[in-house]
Amino acid sequence: MGIIIALDFGKKRTGIAVTDPLQLIASGLTTVDTNGLLVFLKEYCTKCEVDCFVVGLPMQMNNQPSESEQLIQPFLKTLRNTFPEIAIEREDERFTSKMAFQTMLDSGMKKKKRKDKAIVDEISATLILQSYLNRK
Repeated sequence: MGIIIALDFGKKRTGIAVTDPLQLIASGLTTVDTNGLLVFLKEYCTKCEVDCFVVGLPMQMNNQPSESEQLIQPFLKTLRNTFPEIAIEREDERFTSKMAFQTMLDSGMKKKKRKDKAIVDEISATLILQSYLNRK
């Protein structure tokens, strides 16, 4: 059994989270510059067996896709073409950024670290992945 990788895709940065090999626990991995995301994933996939990519699905409160979905669609096409053997799932990512920030507050993270948007993106990816695991 391989791992699952979750992506909190953004215009500038993408947060990445992964499961353990038993696919029970979601853990933050890193945040990468979105321009280098495919290169990172190619390298990572040579080191680990990946069963699935879970990509955040940005939704509005009326259950319609948000504007950022237009940025994600071309990436999904490229992801499918680059990794045709790996499944791609989507997971609602509403409120993950707010929940990530609250998690940072609750954990006692210092204000300077909370301003680091890369940490927020990584935590958001972890929340997306945990939500996917809970639903599965």
